[in-house]
Amino acid sequence: MTTLWLLSALAITYLGVLFAVAFFGERYSIYPGRTRLRPIIYSLALGVYCTTWTFFGAVGTAATQGWAYLPIYFGPALVFIADEAFSSG
Repeated sequence: MTTLWLLSALAITYLGVLFAVAFFGERYSIYPGRTRLRPIIYSLALGVYCTTWTFFGAVGTAATQGWAYLPIYFGPALVFIADEAFSSG
């Protein structure tokens, strides 16, 4: 029972740290005058997201449920397409 509480506390702490990093990263930019770096950072973040879900999500889902892994790829693709469509206008 102790390990369940410890695991839950660690998971909540980890999520809190992630939210704190995101909050302070949004509020206090490292390079506030360099807006040309934003597409590069966005591309890197999207790449990390896609490779993480490919490794952890798609392989296991494809092995157990067949074609049910396709939404893992459609989600980031739709976000990328929607971002490009709405930001260029």
